[in-house]
Amino acid sequence: MTHATSSSTSTTVDPAPQPDAQQSLLRLAGLPYFIIAFVARLPFAMMVVGVLTVVVSARGSLSLGGLTSAAVGLGTACFGPLLGAAADRFGQRLVLLLLAIANGAMLVLFTVVVYGDAVDALVLIAAFGIGATAPQVAPMSRSRLVTIIADRMPESRRARTVSGTMAYESAADETVFVFGPFLVGILASALAPWAPLAGAAALTVVFVGAFALHPSARAVSVHRGADGRAPSAVSELFDARVLVVVLGILGVGVFFGTMLTSLTSFMADRGAPEQAGLLYGVMGVGSAILALGVAWLPPRFTLRARWLVFSGILLAGSLLLLVVDAPTTMMLALAIMGVGIGPTLVTQYSLGAARSPLGRSATVMTMLGSGVVVGQSIGAAVAGELAESVGTGAALMLPIAAAAIAFGAGLVNWPLSSARTRVASV
Repeated sequence: MTHATSSSTSTTVDPAPQPDAQQSLLRLAGLPYFIIAFVARLPFAMMVVGVLTVVVSARGSLSLGGLTSAAVGLGTACFGPLLGAAADRFGQRLVLLLLAIANGAMLVLFTVVVYGDAVDALVLIAAFGIGATAPQVAPMSRSRLVTIIADRMPESRRARTVSGTMAYESAADETVFVFGPFLVGILASALAPWAPLAGAAALTVVFVGAFALHPSARAVSVHRGADGRAPSAVSELFDARVLVVVLGILGVGVFFGTMLTSLTSFMADRGAPEQAGLLYGVMGVGSAILALGVAWLPPRFTLRARWLVFSGILLAGSLLLLVVDAPTTMMLALAIMGVGIGPTLVTQYSLGAARSPLGRSATVMTMLGSGVVVGQSIGAAVAGELAESVGTGAALMLPIAAAAIAFGAGLVNWPLSSARTRVASV
């Protein structure tokens, strides 16, 4: 097994902690950690929708609102992996503290720019800055927990614990990305369009700061050198076994973006675009439940097999989009796709954790997280343009193509995985 690891702010290596067969990850990390890490990722879920809301309100342009949302995603995609690499090198605590301050300031600056007389180009630059400074809480949390598992738990329990951890993290992400936009709507309606961004700024400073200062951020992996450097070379990040996971998760991101956008167009054709979110929730709920259930799958059901099986279910469900003609049949298709999408995402993150070069897990996790963001942004943009210029039918072809990418990457991954690689050995 290749252990995923992360760094700390310390430049010396503590003595290797003795694994304790009786301790669970919950006891090792502590319940407050999970509460803080959950709330700390909420601002990111509020940013994209919050930016769209305030731009449309202040500038009266839906087109500019869409571009600014895309600029946030582009900033995250460009800088996310670099921030992960910085955390691997200098420690999560320092990087996250700086990002908490910088991102909070960028959210406030963006609000001022939007309501001022600045040209649209400056609005886009400020939006890019929000994405570029976005604290990568979810990838950092995955990296941090995987490090604790690798360094402080007996080997016999690591695989199942990693699988369960990735399942929880994915379910937490999906929950936050459902609740985040909902919170934006409440704040914007009850207070003002700028309120969601002000709230996101406050949550970022307080809870990302708390996440950075949590004792788990000081955990030092036994695999790092005395100078804090990772023993693995940067070139190992471009190994085919890592890149195929990035490709697969990019396909999942494209699916998210194209599915929600084409679904909105589908419901708009029926005079009820506001119900798209409710139908999308059918897939989201099923996805979250099945993602949590991945931890209980038997070890003989290998990760490479899980990828093919669940992405195959996703692809099969997406093919039903060719024949959907009513909200009820769309709901059925979404329910089937929900069975596949959650477990596929968990499996990809588990493989990413297992294949992370020593000392570079934060980098790999941010690469995967950025893959989802890039795919979602590209998918939403292309699907929106296609739906408007050609029609809903054409837009509904895109989720099928995205599911095919995820499944195709699983096929490529099959020979790259050892025939003996099981969950128990990952």
